[in-house]
Amino acid sequence: MTEKGKAMGEVNVPRGRPRRRIRTTFSRARITAALVVLLVGLAGAGAWWSVSTGALERVAERTKWHLIAGSVRLGFRVDEILVVGRRETERKALLKAVRLSRGAPILAFDINAARDRIETLPWIRRARVERMLPDTVLLDVEERQPLALWQNSGQFALIDHDGEIILRDNLERFANLVVVVGEEAPRHAAALLEVLGHEPELLPLVKAAVWVGGRRWNLRLRGDIDVRLPEKDAKAAWARLAEYERAHRVLERDVQILDLRLPDRLIVRKAPKPAPDKNGGQET
Repeated sequence: MTEKGKAMGEVNVPRGRPRRRIRTTFSRARITAALVVLLVGLAGAGAWWSVSTGALERVAERTKWHLIAGSVRLGFRVDEILVVGRRETERKALLKAVRLSRGAPILAFDINAARDRIETLPWIRRARVERMLPDTVLLDVEERQPLALWQNSGQFALIDHDGEIILRDNLERFANLVVVVGEEAPRHAAALLEVLGHEPELLPLVKAAVWVGGRRWNLRLRGDIDVRLPEKDAKAAWARLAEYERAHRVLERDVQILDLRLPDRLIVRKAPKPAPDKNGGQET
């Protein structure tokens, strides 16, 4: 038998002789099941009898915590916390929300309360918390995906695809996102970005979008060009602008407003020319 085999706990068995099976009276899984059933039964009994008397409830509660304390000696304690799906959420903030330390009784851990606390964190959209007996807790989180910056009453916030606010501070690294403006803009932002994404050559030109009259969008493109989208079928209008740009390079001309609200035409308003100065030239 090699030294490596000894380290791995291997045992040599003579050839030709059947390997002896070692049977245990109680497995860890059976002990776990028994503990869980007993704890549930005690909780139910305490609740039923509390209607008439609190004595049995107190006895059941004490017995439950004695069993939980005993389970720690059997190995049912938290030795590891596995986190899946975390990118933006700080690990320290996540563990603080869990309120769980190594060595704590895993059967006493309230997974529902922990999930509710985790889902209050700014980046967390949804969370799943599970016990992986005997000694591991799994935190599977789904984080919010940044969609746009929302400007309202002079204040900025980072919003997700559901229009929910993620952050209000430290937004510098999201400066490349489209800014949507207006009180109700977050509710309609995802639909707008989906429309704009159908023309990928135009999307990078969009700096901001203003929700107008509770029914349609005005876009501000790079170069301070305003594009007025229609209330209905904005996708077709946006595709029409992309076709005009490919055929005529309309965005490279000296234009100020492109009005797409009429389905069969593009109305162009050119930027005003500088007024001439007193010497016959043009003001700059």
